Amino acid sequence: MNTHLKFIINSALKPFHLFKRRFPLISYIVNRLLTMLTMLFILGFAVFGLMALAPGDIVDQIMIQHLFSEGHGSGSDLSFLNTEQLVQRRAELGLDQPFYVQYFKWLNRVIVHGDLGVSLISRAPVSFLIVSRIWNSLALNLISLIFITLFSFVLGVYFSSKAGTRADYAVTFFALVFHAFPGLLLLLLFQLFAFVSGLFPVTGYPSFPFSHSPLMFIFSYAHHIFLPLLAFFLNGIGGTLRMIRATMLDQLGQPYITSLRSRGIAEWRIYFNHAFRNTLNPYITGSANMLASLFTGSLIMEIIFAYPGIGRLMYEAITQQDVNLVLVNIMIVSFLVLVGMALADIILALVDPRIRYGKE
Repeated sequence: MNTHLKFIINSALKPFHLFKRRFPLISYIVNRLLTMLTMLFILGFAVFGLMALAPGDIVDQIMIQHLFSEGHGSGSDLSFLNTEQLVQRRAELGLDQPFYVQYFKWLNRVIVHGDLGVSLISRAPVSFLIVSRIWNSLALNLISLIFITLFSFVLGVYFSSKAGTRADYAVTFFALVFHAFPGLLLLLLFQLFAFVSGLFPVTGYPSFPFSHSPLMFIFSYAHHIFLPLLAFFLNGIGGTLRMIRATMLDQLGQPYITSLRSRGIAEWRIYFNHAFRNTLNPYITGSANMLASLFTGSLIMEIIFAYPGIGRLMYEAITQQDVNLVLVNIMIVSFLVLVGMALADIILALVDPRIRYGKE
């Protein structure tokens, strides 16, 4: 019986094994997509559960805001409110049901109808709120990643050729200091500097829209974002620069480098055609983690510098217990990080011919 069952299972899986052997990279991408969907499903379930465990709910937040707007004092006296009205409001929002029922209803609405729902506080569509903020966060994080990558490679490769010199010791020391320096403290110090000196705005975004004057907006945006971007750069370049420098020094000490030098090959060709290519692997692997840390850091920066990004939107949604907005925010940020990790693995296979996914 077991042998017969095993034969049936192997026969059913045979087309998948053939596809995997013939198209290993495509098979790997499909597996990663399925893994991403599973992780997002579990993450959404956990978010609904944690929001359900939090004291109070969105109805309490709405009522407290109503009390402030009506001038009923601090909002702590809710005795005059009709209990039946509160129960009815929770039933209208579906909050009277268990969290897992709410989650599966939300999944059904998203998958079947493509509807992300509405914010329970502002009643605005969640998709509109997300789209209006996510591009600001993506622009900030991608600019940070580009600057960190360029300067890390240039300085790391250059100072690997100056190993043991005073300049190399100085750069390594400052890279270690900035890598260990708390990002939150650095942001606060930069904002204090902006406030005291008046050279930079204390906010991270212009006060007028892009459509008002595109060229003026670009210059104003660069002026507003300079200090937050510098904080990201100093906090991120330390670890990356040290990693690239260490990898280059390790490659330059390998026997194949000695062999190339003995053949009279130019030093610049040894650096860029051979040693430099092998430094790409650890950077590509770690770039996804760097992107995740940038998104985490941007959450703090957007709160401190009042930057209208998705991190600040998530913070506001959590404080107001707006579960629809919290869930979509976390899902999108997690999806971007998972996509970054998958792309890093795929690029690694394309860059390094020794790596093949799915080959047996």
